[in-house]
Parts: sequence; C-alpha cells; structure tokens
Amino acid sequence: MVQAVAVGTMRKVTLKIVPLLFVLWLVNFLDRVNVSFAALEMTKTFHFTPELYGFGAGIFFIGYILFEIPSNLALQRFGARLWLARIIVTWGIVSALQAFVFNATSFVAIRFLLGVAEAGFLPGVLYYLTRWFPAAQRARAIGQVMSANMIAVVVGAPLSAAILSMGDVAGLAGWQWIFILEAVPAVVLGVFAYFFLSDEPEHARWLSAPEREWLVDTMQRDREAAASLGTEKLGVAMREPIVWLLGMLYLLVGTGFFGITLWLPQIVKQMAAMSTIQVGMLSALPFLLGAIAMVLNGRHSDRTLERRWHLAIPLTVGSLGLLASALVHSAALELAFVCVAMVGIGASLSVFWSIPSSFLTGRAAAGGLALVNTISGLSGFIGPYAIGWIRGHSPDFSNALFFMAGSIAAAAVLAAILPFPGVPGRKLDPTPRSAA
Repeated sequence: MVQAVAVGTMRKVTLKIVPLLFVLWLVNFLDRVNVSFAALEMTKTFHFTPELYGFGAGIFFIGYILFEIPSNLALQRFGARLWLARIIVTWGIVSALQAFVFNATSFVAIRFLLGVAEAGFLPGVLYYLTRWFPAAQRARAIGQVMSANMIAVVVGAPLSAAILSMGDVAGLAGWQWIFILEAVPAVVLGVFAYFFLSDEPEHARWLSAPEREWLVDTMQRDREAAASLGTEKLGVAMREPIVWLLGMLYLLVGTGFFGITLWLPQIVKQMAAMSTIQVGMLSALPFLLGAIAMVLNGRHSDRTLERRWHLAIPLTVGSLGLLASALVHSAALELAFVCVAMVGIGASLSVFWSIPSSFLTGRAAAGGLALVNTISGLSGFIGPYAIGWIRGHSPDFSNALFFMAGSIAAAAVLAAILPFPGVPGRKLDPTPRSAA
C-alpha cells in the first residue's frame, strides 16, 4: 500500500512540476544566450571588437552575482511561487529591451540589468526541487529540468538564425526581432507559473490526503538526514569550506560551458563558409547530445546511488573533447569533438547540483545553493570575456579551446578529490528510491 502511494505520488509530482520548470528553464536560458546569435549582426552594426562583445555578454553575470543571494533568500520569505513568477516576468521585459541598444554603453548596461532581473532563478528552481523530490530521486529531476539548458540552444539556434534571416521588418533589424520575439514567452509563462505552482507539498491540493501525508513525511525525514550530514543553518553553511569549494568547481565548469555557449555560433562560422541557417543547425547539434547525456547520467547516478564519478568522469571527457577540437585541422572533426565535449559537460550538470542539496537543508539550502551559484556565476563573465580577449589576440579559436579544456580538466580533478559530505563515492540513503 505504501509502495503504491509512493509511486503514485512521485509520478504526480513529476508530471505536475518538471514539465513547467523545464519550459521555464528553457525560456530563461534562451533569453540569456540568444545574444550569441544576435551578435552575428549586432557586432557588425555597432563595430564591436571580440573583447567588447565578450565583456558585454559576460557582464550579465556580474549583475546576476550581486543580487543572487538576496534574491534566493527573498524566495524563501515570499514563497517560490510568487518570487519565481516575479523573476520570470522581470527578465522577459528586460530581455526585450536589448532590442533597443544603440551603442556599446547601452549594450553593456542592458546586459547588466538582465543579470539583475534573472538573479535567483537557477538556485530558486533547485531549492524548489529540494522541497518536492527526495535526495535519491533528485539528480534525475534536476537532470530533466536542467536539460533545458541544452534544449534551449537546440531550439534557439535554428530559431534565432531564422529570425535573423528575416531582414528588416517594421523598421527593425533581424537581431532586434530575436530579442523581442524570444522575450514574450517569459512574460506569459511568469504569470501562468504563479497560478499553477504550489509553494510546498502541504499546500498541494492536487494530491490526495494519503499522497500529501506520505510526501510531507518523506521530505521531513529527508531533511533530517541531510541535516545530520551537514547543516540547516545559513551562517554555518556560508562558513563551510566545502560550499566554497563546490562553487569553485562549478566556476571552472561554467567557464568552459558559457564560453562555448556564447561563442559557438562564431566558432562554427569560422570553420567553413556557410549560411546563417546552417550555422544555427550545426550550433544546435552539440547541445542536443549534451541534453541527452545530462538526463541519462542523472538517471544512472540515481539508480546506482553514486555521485562522485558520475561527475568527474564526464568532466574528463569534456576536457578531452575540447582539447582534441583545438588540435585537429578539419572542420568536421572540430565540430565532432565539440559534440564530445558537450556530452561530457552536459552529463556533469545534473549530478553536480544534487551534491550540495544532499547536505544543506532549509534556509541553508536556499543560501548555500545561492552561494555556490554566485561563486560559479563568475564563470559566465570570465568565460566569454577571456575567450573574447584570447580571440582578439589570436588568429583563430584554438587557443580559446585550450583555455576551456584546461578549466574543465581542473574541475574534473576537484570532483575526484573533494570530500563531499554524504557522498563518499557511493552510497546515499536508498529508502526514498522506492518511489521511483
């Protein structure tokens, strides 16, 4: 009987929460990185250098970092439903404003404001998942939601390329229409999310009384187990070296990930002469494969109850893929190895975010996840700007690929040696897994 309630409850929770969070994450990431396609025209219109574009693309993360922790603590105070909806609507409005930049200064300013608007979304969603999914099922849920990172590029690359090819419509250039058209879903979905989501399992009227009781009890036991391994106090979490080291690990991962994401269309365009549509289609391929790897690795990590090597091995693959891409002199091979790199990097993402949530609970989870994401958020500035600087001082992107490979390799080493609380290399509490 309990088994049937557990299975039915988690099926309902997954179908209710994961699809909407997936779509929200997809729209979020699309609004964040569509500048990479707009740049194919925008940089020519305003005569941006590679360094300036990299700085403007990356300054987003400075605004994001400055407001990350306050935003996530506000989420806990006002409730996930209200605060996530506020974030989504705000970023949609600011994202559309990118269509009206008129020089380098306005470009940098709007990118900074977009970061401020989006601050708190990623750790907010992760915190929300910790309120609904037991630890033994969390990597799978996170992987399903975070695969939207990759799918956003799979969808957004050809979509942005098609919009860019529209030419002037209503007096606006193609790059302006990218920002306007791709911002509209955020505003609509933000309003929808407010009415659709529930803050806590206790408030889930769409669950039956036995299902609600089982989930509340299960999550309470889960939080107690996590607290025994780590902390539920915000101040203690902020002083934990492992939290800062996890932030550093993800900073290294993000430097490679955001470097590829925000520069890939220009990297692909350099490989061979091709149309904007062709650039869009080829740019989507690595991220499609990365999305598949993310879901499969998260699922396998939950099934085996192992985290460390499900993180370290994919990162090693990602580093080797980037290294090989820099060394070959064939456009086809270069793209193939970028695909290998994104498989490795993508596979690591879902497993990484299940680690801090395995030993942080309550207010510490909200603040601790935000702290990890704040530290790692620097990667969104470092990666694009460093690659822009390297590209501006190099004949091609090879040196930039070496730089990203080194960053991912360092992350793989950290993943292999860090003492993750409650993740000695293998066993998690398998009890909640009975609901899988």
